[in-house]
Amino acid sequence: MHQKTIDEAKKRLFNGQLVIFPTETVYGIGANANNLQAIELIYEIKERPISNPLICHFANLNQIEKDFILKEKDYELASVFWPGPLTLILEKKQSSQISHLVSNNQKLVGCRIPNNKIALNLLSILDFPLAAPSANIATRTSTTSIKDLDDNLKKIFYIDGGASVLGLESTVIQTTSDGCKILRLGSLTIEEIKNKFSHYIININGSKISPGNQKKHYSPVKPIRINVDYVKENETLLNYGKNKLNSNIKNMNLSKDEDLIEASHNFYHYLNILDKTDCASIAVAPIPEVGLGKTINDRLKRATYKDKKLFNN
Repeated sequence: MHQKTIDEAKKRLFNGQLVIFPTETVYGIGANANNLQAIELIYEIKERPISNPLICHFANLNQIEKDFILKEKDYELASVFWPGPLTLILEKKQSSQISHLVSNNQKLVGCRIPNNKIALNLLSILDFPLAAPSANIATRTSTTSIKDLDDNLKKIFYIDGGASVLGLESTVIQTTSDGCKILRLGSLTIEEIKNKFSHYIININGSKISPGNQKKHYSPVKPIRINVDYVKENETLLNYGKNKLNSNIKNMNLSKDEDLIEASHNFYHYLNILDKTDCASIAVAPIPEVGLGKTINDRLKRATYKDKKLFNN
């Protein structure tokens, strides 16, 4: 990545403008987390409700400690999963300059250190954290390639870092006295946490202090039909594994080898391609409800909200 691009991004962020940048999960649309007007711009351009909080991105743990209180289990998880697709819900210190608008006036804010060289390079030359939700219009699919950016967002300065490695958002976690609550399923799986911290009691508990918990979210423009066992004439197909399913318009397979890591990487990009195809709707093959499959299924269920008539029982 050319340093000139990073320097231009820095200049714009200091001036209260927005910058789209890559992370290992999905692309983010970032602003100075301390700048109220810049945060308002994010909500405005994304058409995002203020009630849906933003995640703050930091270069390192020391930066987070300046603004937030970390408990014992926060440090335990951070030591293993940062940098990476872990977002911890932390309590803001009274001395913090982070805008109240980032978290809908709550003291609790989602924080993470992304595992992406470009993002870390940018964050390391700023003297403020970046509030950055995914680079999409509210309720629409996340972006894992600059090619898939909504036309309304292409006017924003962006850094092209190629395809996102993981392809699903971060996992949002709030620690408890005996383990943690998962507030949003993401790229860090429950199995991975259990593998490192077998003594943790882990609950799944959607909450409004986490982004991404709206009933309608992560959704293409075209209606989608999930867990299908046949494909209609006017449907494209988002397939998984080897089966007899076939679309006469367009087929895309998340992973012929039934590899959920590969499927996660391809998920939003393939959905975006099918969404732009001339079809009435998108049929989606069943995805196993394990590991990253739980996260993919969570996204698909939210994408089909209000399209219940299209469900395949």
